[in-house]
Amino acid sequence: MRTLVLTQGYQPHGVVSWKRGILLSFGGKVEVLERYAEVARSPSVAIPIPSVVRLLRSYRRGRQRVRFCRENVLRRDGYTCAYCGSQPAHRELTLDHVVPRSRGGETRWENVVTACRPCNNDKGSLSLEQAGMKLAKRPKSPRWLPARDVGLGLETPESWDPWIAWAR
Repeated sequence: MRTLVLTQGYQPHGVVSWKRGILLSFGGKVEVLERYAEVARSPSVAIPIPSVVRLLRSYRRGRQRVRFCRENVLRRDGYTCAYCGSQPAHRELTLDHVVPRSRGGETRWENVVTACRPCNNDKGSLSLEQAGMKLAKRPKSPRWLPARDVGLGLETPESWDPWIAWAR
C-alpha cells in the first residue's frame, strides 16, 4: 500500500509508503484526507493507514531540470504530432529531429518534437523547407511538466481518484 502526498494546494506531490504516511501524520507534518479500510496494529493501538495526505507546510523543491527522455518529450507536446496536430495512440507517436541528425541536428529539447508515424516518414531526413512541413510551435526546454512524474503509476487506489483525476 502507498500513500499519496498532496501539496498545500492539493496538487499531487509524491507517493510514499503507508509507513512513511503514518510517520508524517504523527509528526504533525500532514493532514490525513483519506484512509484505507485496513489498520496497522501494535499490541496496544490500531492506527488507520492513510491513503491520501496533504502537507501542512509549503515545500519548495530546489530548481530541477526536466530530464530529457521520450516520455517527457511526449508530455511536453501534449501527445500531439507537432506537424499535423493529430493525437494517435501513445505507441504510434515517434520522436523527430527538426534538424535531422544526418544534417548535424542534435538530440536536445530544442530540436526534438513529437510526430505521428506518417509525418515522421514523410519528413525523413529532409529539412522542414524541403519536406514542405511546418511546426505548430517551436520546441523548447520545459521548466516543468504536469504532475504525472510524482510516481502515480498505472494502478492507483480508488481513494486517490478525486485527487489525481486531472493528472491522468
